[in-house]
Amino acid sequence: MSIRTERVASLIKEEIGGILIREFRGTSIGFTTVTDVTMTADLKIARVYFSVFGSEDVKKKTMAQLELQKAHIRQIVGSHVRIKFVPSLQFHLDETSDHAERINLLIKKIHDGSPP
Repeated sequence: MSIRTERVASLIKEEIGGILIREFRGTSIGFTTVTDVTMTADLKIARVYFSVFGSEDVKKKTMAQLELQKAHIRQIVGSHVRIKFVPSLQFHLDETSDHAERINLLIKKIHDGSPP
């Protein structure tokens, strides 16, 4: 990834994180954190990875709500970030923390079950 794409990705990550805090507080969206943003080389598409604290139902509702509000979020990003073209947004649920938690539980079970 070039320096420019990294900068644009960083700006978009910061802005979308702020949007989720400001615009969607108290809605059906769960506690959401933008974990990463990757850009295509032509800066036309931004893949936004996010994690949600909560059950699977909360995660599904959050994903559905973000998909519904995608155009609105893109419009806000366009008004706050000065770039020539506002990229289209693709939201992806980042389940890395869930996998890490499962691995930690398995390791704990192994250590608890082993003789001292």
